[in-house]
Amino acid sequence: MMNESSSPERRIFSAKERFGGELVILGHHYQKDDVIRFADTVGDSLQLARAAAANKSAKYIVFCGVHFMAETAAILARPGQTVLLPESDALCPLAEKADRLLVEDAWSQLEGCMSPERDVMPITYINSEADLKAFCGTHGGSVCTSSNARKILEWARDRRPRTLFFPDQHLGRNCGVRMGIPLERMPLWDPREPLGGNSREELLGAQIILWKGWCYVHQRFLPTHIIDARRRYPGIRVWVHLECTQEVVRLADDAGSTTDILRMVDAAPPGTKWAIGTEENLVNRLARAHPEQEIHLLSPSPNNCITMNKTTVESLARVTDGLLRGELVNPIHVPEVVAGPASVALQRMLEASG
Repeated sequence: MMNESSSPERRIFSAKERFGGELVILGHHYQKDDVIRFADTVGDSLQLARAAAANKSAKYIVFCGVHFMAETAAILARPGQTVLLPESDALCPLAEKADRLLVEDAWSQLEGCMSPERDVMPITYINSEADLKAFCGTHGGSVCTSSNARKILEWARDRRPRTLFFPDQHLGRNCGVRMGIPLERMPLWDPREPLGGNSREELLGAQIILWKGWCYVHQRFLPTHIIDARRRYPGIRVWVHLECTQEVVRLADDAGSTTDILRMVDAAPPGTKWAIGTEENLVNRLARAHPEQEIHLLSPSPNNCITMNKTTVESLARVTDGLLRGELVNPIHVPEVVAGPASVALQRMLEASG
């Protein structure tokens, strides 16, 4: 029997002991430490998508992250599996920069310049709602994460001459630059403007059409932060996430996904100095895990994802308490009309990224 008066930590551990392999908790790197310690798998979006798809024994998948991540897990889950989200209003501001109506309107406008079904490949960043993944699945496209965005963009380029990339302009632009695409061949699509604010000629000359969206956490990192870090810490290496602006990426020593950052720090020798431009929970965790190195958050002020940090030990315990009572708290359900084509786009990503 569950003791409602016991601490939330004890109740979570009790549920994990009770359900064993039938309960799996997934935790994104940006979660707070007191939540992450309960996770069976910790990773970025791609790692957790793979973990959800590969899990065969779990009956309940509790996703400590934001809504689009839990949706993705629900789409990839097997029959009989239930995905639960501790905080139902943990939404991603980046994912909200594009919605199905706006993307369908853009697609319709592109029909006045070209044949989108033949000339444009839709690619959505995994930081998007399920109906945008379904849009890509329906129109031959795919999903990507920051770990495989360049590979997926190359996959798209091999199939159609142009890519419509949404919702994160910076990730698309930074990958496009690494692919050798000139900035002038990557026009920005503003959904508030006719033709996204572009001329017909600009769209016909495009290789990647970038949606006007961004992650507020990574857009806060500025070139001045890099200049100041190098002045304050001689010999420091600057690593930033690919969701940062192109100006920041250009000034940094390198840029990559969350997993890329983790691998670089793990492989670095003692005494290495880092200024890292990504969500502060991850940076602080890296600093504690590697006391032999000197690790700083790139910006001088705190920089965390507010919605990712809505998940608490208490909200996680509410979900596990529900399971102990035989109740489902905040189950994530994606209608089959959306889940079917969204699953197609996600499977294309998983196959293309190896």
